Amino acid sequence: MHRPTSRRIVPLDTSPPTELTPHQPDAALRPAKPSWIRVRAPSGPGLAETVRVVRKSGVHTVCEEAGCPNIGECWSKHHATFMIMGDTCTRACAFCNVRTGMPRPLDPTEPARVAKAASELGLTHIVVTSVDRDDLADGGADHFARVIYALREQSPGTTVEVLTPDFMRRPDALPTVLAARPDVFNHNLETVPRLYLSIRPGARYFHSLRLLQRAKEIDPNVFTKSGIMVGLGEERAEIMQVMDDMRSAGVDFLTIGQYLQPSPKHAPVKRFMPPAEFEQLRQIAVAKGFALVASSPFTRSSYHAGEDFAKLQAQRRARNA
Repeated sequence: MHRPTSRRIVPLDTSPPTELTPHQPDAALRPAKPSWIRVRAPSGPGLAETVRVVRKSGVHTVCEEAGCPNIGECWSKHHATFMIMGDTCTRACAFCNVRTGMPRPLDPTEPARVAKAASELGLTHIVVTSVDRDDLADGGADHFARVIYALREQSPGTTVEVLTPDFMRRPDALPTVLAARPDVFNHNLETVPRLYLSIRPGARYFHSLRLLQRAKEIDPNVFTKSGIMVGLGEERAEIMQVMDDMRSAGVDFLTIGQYLQPSPKHAPVKRFMPPAEFEQLRQIAVAKGFALVASSPFTRSSYHAGEDFAKLQAQRRARNA
């Protein structure tokens, strides 16, 4: 059984800390939030309808669980990103605000509930992500496939994008997901290799890179996508190397966004990158051969995903013509 939630949608706190506390020993060393890091409080009838559908269906969204700063804009347009396999992750990444612990068993009704919610919201492009489920023999791959099949049955004209975990040490997991024929396969590298042990300790950089490469090998027609955050202490040359690694793995679509610290217990922001530098990175990535690049302070994996997928499709049609 799913657990109904009663969360209130609260806009991300973008004001700088006003005082030091015992739980924030490094607060004085953190850079103040600049003027371009601002989000609007969620409001409007579209938002209320999205909240109603999400609550009624009992599905989880990464928009809420991860405290996404774009929730007001996206939900007002009925754009919600579904998070399957519960709300508890088996890993504890230093950047992520999703709950960590021992998850509950998978809910067999979830695929149908996700499909129904997507249909009620009238989504033409659906993004489905999940928590890490290292407790499952297949890492949750079969459940991902079941959700995709349910979405295809409920909304056959809707395109499907999946943002999956790394399925560490489960070689059969990726073929299971791709057999369900998602339109976009997304797996985020998140940061540069040097920072993995402190930022993403449960993952391995080259395993994630190989996952993206294998996706193209298994299904050359699937669009592959990956993203990184900036502001965690990475160097510019390291970002360039990650771009080159992604291109070697055949990644089509790159997203680059500013890391925002969800709470004092998470990794601190080392730097806020100015918008002009995000544009520079976008231009460099395009020159390196990515079919599409989204790079801005508030870029996230599923931000404007439908519009971006339409651009990818148009590029492919033009190339084939």
